[in-house]
Amino acid sequence: MLIVLTGIDGSGKTTAARALVDSARAEGRNALLLSNHAGRRHLSLLSARFGWHLHPRFVDVVETGIRLFNVLVHHARAEKCDGLVVMDRHVHCQLALRQANGLGRGRLIPWLLGKLPVPDLMIHFDVDPQLAHERVLARGTDKESLADLVAFRAAYRSLPEFDDFVVVDANGTPEDVLAQLNRAMAAAEPARV
Repeated sequence: MLIVLTGIDGSGKTTAARALVDSARAEGRNALLLSNHAGRRHLSLLSARFGWHLHPRFVDVVETGIRLFNVLVHHARAEKCDGLVVMDRHVHCQLALRQANGLGRGRLIPWLLGKLPVPDLMIHFDVDPQLAHERVLARGTDKESLADLVAFRAAYRSLPEFDDFVVVDANGTPEDVLAQLNRAMAAAEPARV
C-alpha cells in the first residue's frame, strides 16, 4: 500500500509518517518511509545566513529539481517494497508551493503526475496556520512566516487534485492524527482487494 502525506510545514506530516511506519513494523509488517524533500529548509537557512535574496524562480527551479529527483528515486524504491510505503511529501507539495508563490502549475509536474503510479491513499494534513507557525518556531530548525503558511494552505486547497485527498485534522495531538490515519487506511483497504 502506497500512502502519500501532504500539508504545510508544521502540520505534523513527518511525525505521523514515522509513527505509521513504526506501528506497521511493530506488528511485523514490512514498512518503508520515504521523504521527498525539496531542500527548502537548507536553501532558506543558507539565504538567511549569507543575506542572499534569491529570486523565486531560481528557488523554484532548485526545489523542483531536488523534489522530482527524490520522487522518481523513491517511486522506484516503492515498487520493490512488499508492504506499506509512506511518502512524506510528493510533487503535489511543489505544485502548492508554486501556486503560493504565484508561479502557476507549469507543464512538467502535471505531466509527471500523469505518469507516476497513483498512490492508494493521498492524505492531506489540514492545520491552522497559526498552530503550524508555532510548531515551526518551537522546533527551531527552520523559519516560515505566518503569511507564507496561510498562502501555502490556500494553495493546497486550490489544487484540482485536492478533491481526491483524504483530509485529516492535524490540529490535535500526534495520537489523534495517527488514529485518523489508521481509520483512513482501514477504509481504503477494502477498495484495494
